[in-house]
Amino acid sequence: MSLQITELTKTYKNGVKALDNINLEIGKGMFGLLGPNGAGKSSLMRTIATLQQPDAGAIRFRDIDVLKDKMSLRKVLGYLPQEFGVYPNISAEELLNYFAQLKGITGKSDRKKMIQEVLEITNLYDVRDKSVSGYSGGMKQRFGIAQLLLNRPQLIIVDEPTAGLDPAERQRFLNVLREIGTDNTVIFSTHIVDDVRELCHELAILNGGRLLYRGTAQQGQDMLAGKIWTKTIDRVDFEAESKRYNVISSNYNPDNSLNIRLYHDVKPDDSVREAKPVLEDVYFVNLKQEALHV
Repeated sequence: MSLQITELTKTYKNGVKALDNINLEIGKGMFGLLGPNGAGKSSLMRTIATLQQPDAGAIRFRDIDVLKDKMSLRKVLGYLPQEFGVYPNISAEELLNYFAQLKGITGKSDRKKMIQEVLEITNLYDVRDKSVSGYSGGMKQRFGIAQLLLNRPQLIIVDEPTAGLDPAERQRFLNVLREIGTDNTVIFSTHIVDDVRELCHELAILNGGRLLYRGTAQQGQDMLAGKIWTKTIDRVDFEAESKRYNVISSNYNPDNSLNIRLYHDVKPDDSVREAKPVLEDVYFVNLKQEALHV
């Protein structure tokens, strides 16, 4: 495997256990790290990216012992954090040229070729002369990908990249990630189930610093076959139905009734009907089971 994480643990000074004995192997391609806000996803991303030291555990990327040889990892790493600062009032092309020099691309023609390549990959070539500070949120995220691609990274980490993007910008950004995800190890951290379903072949579900699930979406769905049920109820009955059934999620209908989805090993009664499991069910069942064990 490309990336191997072994017994990784991190507790902050305020007593919050952000990472609780994480064991995870990630190969080439798009890998989704799914969990709610505060699940420990950013802590794991920052630790892999050598921005913080764990209390215990080990990380290897190919032949690099990451915690002992941070510089070797940084040379092959591309990292896009949730917030990546305020940009100066200069063009995307000029700013990429500056970043390329910082990353050690000394030849002017090499820089020019690489900058053109990353601008085209991220669909920013036509706006290369515009100031990045004036870009939309989605364009700034794509610029973030452009700058991390300058050193041809083998390991790419993107942390909650679609949060706050409108649907069109989100789709453009996901298309960029699809393009770069085929030849690299890309870890895509998000709380949005749709992002993982659209992009990632394999995923892990994290909450409370613990790893709850690791596998493909299909494997997770297969495990729930014959255990997911649905029922339409009046909104006012939700509390009573929640006491009666193991409700994992709900959504409104146009007439203000509710569809509730239930997790039961056997059919609880004749008022419910069986539903085909989807990735949201895998996510919510794992979160609910974890909450019951805390």
